Amino acid sequence: MSEIWIILGATSSMAKAFARAVSELGHGVLLAGRDMEDLKHAAADCAARGAPTAEAIKFDARKSETFAPIYKRAAREDGIINVAVFVGSMPTQEEIDANPSLISGVVIDNFTGPAEFLQGIAPEMEARGNGCVVGVGSVAGDRGRIGNYVYGAAKAGFATYLSGLRNRLTRSGGHVVTVKPGFVDTGMTWGIEGMFLVASPEKVAEDILRAVAKKKNVIYTPFFWRYIMLIIRSIPEFFFKKLSV
Repeated sequence: MSEIWIILGATSSMAKAFARAVSELGHGVLLAGRDMEDLKHAAADCAARGAPTAEAIKFDARKSETFAPIYKRAAREDGIINVAVFVGSMPTQEEIDANPSLISGVVIDNFTGPAEFLQGIAPEMEARGNGCVVGVGSVAGDRGRIGNYVYGAAKAGFATYLSGLRNRLTRSGGHVVTVKPGFVDTGMTWGIEGMFLVASPEKVAEDILRAVAKKKNVIYTPFFWRYIMLIIRSIPEFFFKKLSV
């Protein structure tokens, strides 16, 4: 059965690596984002790698009117509809402290916008009785930390949403994978001090595809972040609030 991936936030480094990987498996891609010129170049690359369908389509998490055309385009495809969410934004905590109005954009980009889109595509996936959603969150959502607690809060909310959506879609034959990357070499992380154990976008894409194949529920990528975050979550609050992590 043919498969197509709707990839939201498809101009990000992780999304492009994932799009290349699924194209090489012979799956179609609908590359959704704001920069149409970049998306068209990426679509041409995916077609050259074997994607039977490779199209650029407009998507903006802050403009829900861009969602319906994607639903309609996907509905014309036969076979399995999958969705991978790479959407996000991450102003520094210092920028947010100086301008609290940035919070609403962070929450929309990382949580409510993608959640609203998925809520709209879910009935189509249920009707087909299959399909996978990949939701890319962050280890930052595991615990509020002084350096990025607004971003972390948005990712935590998205992770909780994905857990509920997984519960819903499982009943009709679908599946949801929650992905929690650590530090990844992308535009969002360039120039940030104190980064360590940085993974490549290609490594993240490889881990995601493995999780999809095995129907994993939640993965950390690279895998060792599961244990790093276990330690961080285990630190007592009275001590943790004194740390600068």
